[in-house]
Amino acid sequence: MLSRSTKYAIKAVIYLAQNSSEDHKILVRDMFQEIKVSESYLAKLLQTLSKHGMVSSSKGRGGGFYLNADNLQHSLMDVVRVIDGNEGIEACILGISECSETNPCVVHHLLGPGKKAFNAALSQTTLAQLARDTGSSDFRFPE
Repeated sequence: MLSRSTKYAIKAVIYLAQNSSEDHKILVRDMFQEIKVSESYLAKLLQTLSKHGMVSSSKGRGGGFYLNADNLQHSLMDVVRVIDGNEGIEACILGISECSETNPCVVHHLLGPGKKAFNAALSQTTLAQLARDTGSSDFRFPE
């Protein structure tokens, strides 16, 4: 249900939530191996997230990416929308373009409630909550 790009972006914001602050910015070269995403691809994703206000960045000596108080108020759904747009969120699980509540596909009623719950969880989880939840455990980034 989430694109590979969105999964990588979420891994990046988790890493920044755990390791960065306005006083401690992170360079792409210092995080790409940790979160298991290619350096160039991670740089592209972080630039997109920064352009849309999901993460903050500064250039020059002491620069890098970080999360500030405003960034931490964004939800995971905000990150998903920046990377995938609304199409991925609203798309039929089977990929049928005309699937809807009034014109459901064959699995709409079976899988639709789960998809709604998943989307609700993304919408209700802020980056601040994610930082708290992942920071208190021995969290490891999957391959």
